[in-house]
Amino acid sequence: MATGYRLTASTGIHKGDREYQQDQIALLKHSRINGCILAIVADGMGGRSGGRKASDQVMMTAKQLFERYDPETDDAAAILSQIVQEAHIVIKLTAISSEEEPHSTMAAFLINAKGDCHWAHTGDSRIYHYHGNRFVKRTMDHSYVQALVNRGEITEEQAAVHPQSNILMGCLGTDGDPPVDFHFIPQLRPGDVLMACSDGVWHYFNTGELGSVLSTLSAREATEFLIEKARSRGRGAGDNLSIVIVKVEPLTHT
Repeated sequence: MATGYRLTASTGIHKGDREYQQDQIALLKHSRINGCILAIVADGMGGRSGGRKASDQVMMTAKQLFERYDPETDDAAAILSQIVQEAHIVIKLTAISSEEEPHSTMAAFLINAKGDCHWAHTGDSRIYHYHGNRFVKRTMDHSYVQALVNRGEITEEQAAVHPQSNILMGCLGTDGDPPVDFHFIPQLRPGDVLMACSDGVWHYFNTGELGSVLSTLSAREATEFLIEKARSRGRGAGDNLSIVIVKVEPLTHT
């Protein structure tokens, strides 16, 4: 990590009002390179235990590949792509050996020690990038309602309350190849915030609210606040919730 700033991070996970926890999260520090981290969220779907199996496979694949990752010689985007492809295959094999139909989303970002950041996602778990409270960019869901928004048929606000908002156009473990989008941030700066979360969290907030929370609270406080607020807004019908927040903070406060 370039001099002049440090990373602070937090993870949070909650069952919500569901009977089972099918989300999984990880915030992995590279075993050999200080300042190199991988954050990953997976929202599993399919039967009682199928979804959890699927999200577990994503985590296992990510840990194995990140352990072998060499920032000096390996391409971060290629590693993320490999996680997607290998997890997809393993989940499909799991489906063959069981009665369930396990699927999973994935949203992951990898920060290198030099301060560059790559991200990848498939499904409707999201990654957000803020600078202070200013919204910079987020992933676009591979979902039916996002396709309607993209075509101009409905607004973002209408998408949030659409009865088919949970229908995905693709994710890990489906018959076809999973759709996957990548993004590259050449250099993170003090004031930048990255957040990966499942739809059980982002569904209840607009980008302005998220920016306000992420800029005013610490990573730990923001994680706790967003889970608590999403829980109350879910009114007893909330999904599993999972969230990873990484803040890029200046070393000295002037």
